[in-house]
Amino acid sequence: MSVRSHTSERHQRSRKPGVKFRARSNKTIMGFFKKITIIGAVLTLISAVAIGVICLRSLPAPSLPEQYWGPGEPKADKTVIVPFKINISDHIIDDLNDRLELLPPLTPPLENANFRYGFNSDYLQKVVQIWLKEYKWREREAFLNKFPQFKTQVAGLNIHFIHVKPSKVPEGVRVLPLLLLHGWPGSVREFYDLIPLLTTPREHEKFVFEVVAPSLPGYGFSDGASKKGLGAAQMAVVLKSLMERIGFKKFYVQGGDWGSIIGSDMSILFPNSVLGYHSNMCFVNSPLATVKQIISSIWPSLFIDEDKISNFRSFGERLMYLLEETGYMHLQSTKPDTIGVALRDSPAGLASYILEKFSTWTDREWRSLADGGLTKKYKLINLLDNIMIYWVTGSITTSLRLYSETFNKAQFSLGIDRAQCTVPTACALFPNEIDYQHEFILKDKYVNLIQVTEMPRGGHFAAFEEPELLADDIWEAVYKMRLPPKGK
Repeated sequence: MSVRSHTSERHQRSRKPGVKFRARSNKTIMGFFKKITIIGAVLTLISAVAIGVICLRSLPAPSLPEQYWGPGEPKADKTVIVPFKINISDHIIDDLNDRLELLPPLTPPLENANFRYGFNSDYLQKVVQIWLKEYKWREREAFLNKFPQFKTQVAGLNIHFIHVKPSKVPEGVRVLPLLLLHGWPGSVREFYDLIPLLTTPREHEKFVFEVVAPSLPGYGFSDGASKKGLGAAQMAVVLKSLMERIGFKKFYVQGGDWGSIIGSDMSILFPNSVLGYHSNMCFVNSPLATVKQIISSIWPSLFIDEDKISNFRSFGERLMYLLEETGYMHLQSTKPDTIGVALRDSPAGLASYILEKFSTWTDREWRSLADGGLTKKYKLINLLDNIMIYWVTGSITTSLRLYSETFNKAQFSLGIDRAQCTVPTACALFPNEIDYQHEFILKDKYVNLIQVTEMPRGGHFAAFEEPELLADDIWEAVYKMRLPPKGK
């Protein structure tokens, strides 16, 4: 045997025990890491479940103090309630007409675009001409003054409200206070056809409504805040104080759009004051609602009856529609004062910005129509009333600020979106609503959900579009709310 081969053989013999040792070491190490991986996975799963339980569970209602929102240092409110009538100066109306007369040539719309790119400029020219030549402010002003109106100071703000009492109440019929809350880009004008349907006694009914319809702070004839932070929850505090000022410690609430959020917040914050809550835009914005929306998009039959699945909007469909239709919200939630300048300066711009919502939010299919479908359900004169309330009061910017004051970290940290509403609740689901949520989501927040009505037609502006349908649903809901609890 050569030296080389002997050395090689000896080297190989001496190496074998080491190889076995390293093999055993590698197995030990691999086993150790495998155990660590399994333990890590289990801990991760436990952590994820714990985080999920924490994030998805309901939170208690926050406690919000009364705050001063007026200018300067806090001072006592003037608690007197004074009658109010709309009386706009000739100077404001003359200035409006001058601006409409000076409307520059508008960029022509794309061929066959209709309302898919926003408000069609050809149709806007027609709206401006009707506004100039057919719309008579003094006549409309008299119409808007048809209901008794008042102002009082709450939290440093002069709050405007309509207050209509029923007349000729039959013996044995109880009068129930009802707070009506509007939203953006609406106003109290939305309620002019609804109010008589609520304040006129109905045969065989043992109650009738006394309606209070305030202009939200910063909207129309109500003052806007001088200080930051007046979001939807804080408005709920202000408007609850308004009802107490008028003399109602307990009352019913109805709302759509911002009115639905404020009404829901009021019901959560003051369950001993709100006798019942009715909304035409019941909405849940909680982690659990999002999880349910996603799961139901994959397995809708887990939550919805088979005969209703065809009308179900999946999470993806909702998301795509909201991305298309909520650009305004992102702008108003971040830079309300910037867009406010443009809308305050141009009445035509204000009209296009607001009327476009009355088109798309009433029926999304109206985007394919040259006039946006605006005259299908509405009279243009009535829609111009709503725009005029924003224009003559110069309140467009203060109205937009509600978005930035609500959609922010400070408001989300209150946890009110994850608090449950325990007061009797009724939800009217109009099929063309912007974001239509089903009962399987609503009942997690509204735990005393006594009525859910799937309406045959209608969209976002229910009081303006379908006052009869909405009124009937309110009457039916309050009838059920007044029934004694089962078993008693």
